[in-house]
Amino acid sequence: MTKEQMTNLKTTFVRLKKILQKHAKQLTVTADTPDAYYLDAAYSEKFKRQMFFGAAQIKKRYVSFYLMPVYAFPDLLKGISPALKKRMQGKSCFNFTEIDDEMLAELAALTKRGFERFKKEDMI
Repeated sequence: MTKEQMTNLKTTFVRLKKILQKHAKQLTVTADTPDAYYLDAAYSEKFKRQMFFGAAQIKKRYVSFYLMPVYAFPDLLKGISPALKKRMQGKSCFNFTEIDDEMLAELAALTKRGFERFKKEDMI
């Protein structure tokens, strides 16, 4: 990987981490390192465990953004753009080598809806 590609990954990670940090006051930060940022929601009586909310993590060739609310409530994905849908890997992970402002704003809005849904369902 070139120095420029690594810089792009670090920049992308910082931008994705900021989306999650907006919700950190009401969640639990379980990892905060130069290449990983994880948030947990509250303990769930329904699932009998602490609920994972989301994370941003630098991988070998991309940055992964995990958002558990879209796994728990797939209806949150209705209406997402084809460009964001294309970034999905599995049911709750989005992979980026870089991210533009438009997609960043869409992902931030999706994360906010997910946060609100977790709150509504007493998972926060």
